Amino acid sequence: MSNDHDHHDGNDDHELRVSKIRDGTVIDHVRGGQALNVLAILGIDGTNGEEVSVGMNVPSNRFARKDIVKVEGRELSQDEVDVLSLIAPDATINIVRDYDVVEKHRVERPDVVEGVLSCPNAGCITTGDEPVTSRFTVLEDGVRCSYCETIVREEIASLIET
Repeated sequence: MSNDHDHHDGNDDHELRVSKIRDGTVIDHVRGGQALNVLAILGIDGTNGEEVSVGMNVPSNRFARKDIVKVEGRELSQDEVDVLSLIAPDATINIVRDYDVVEKHRVERPDVVEGVLSCPNAGCITTGDEPVTSRFTVLEDGVRCSYCETIVREEIASLIET
């Protein structure tokens, strides 16, 4: 007789188990409070029926608190991961297929992001009538427009081109 079911005392894994997803992406170790910005980056507002679970300010080993975002049926593009890295530099991206994590990688901050953020400077060449593709250099604590040198530190998520 096997005693397998007896060893689980609930303490072996204090990670918050938001509902398990079958196929999709789990974005873990997002800085506390940034989950909604992550959804904004992914263009998810609930209107397209995506199945999403969000855990906000859950306990974490690495930070005092973290957010976690699970998106069913969606794997992130490199562009999405690049922008994600700007607001969640410590995040891990887990690709889930058939309930198993098949890939796990840390986000890596790119040196430059192109065509994903819009410059907040109304006089910038990228916002004109014949807009040039936006290009930002990624700084330690923000991004700098490669054309007009405007530096953005806060509200990066609000500049995402949709």
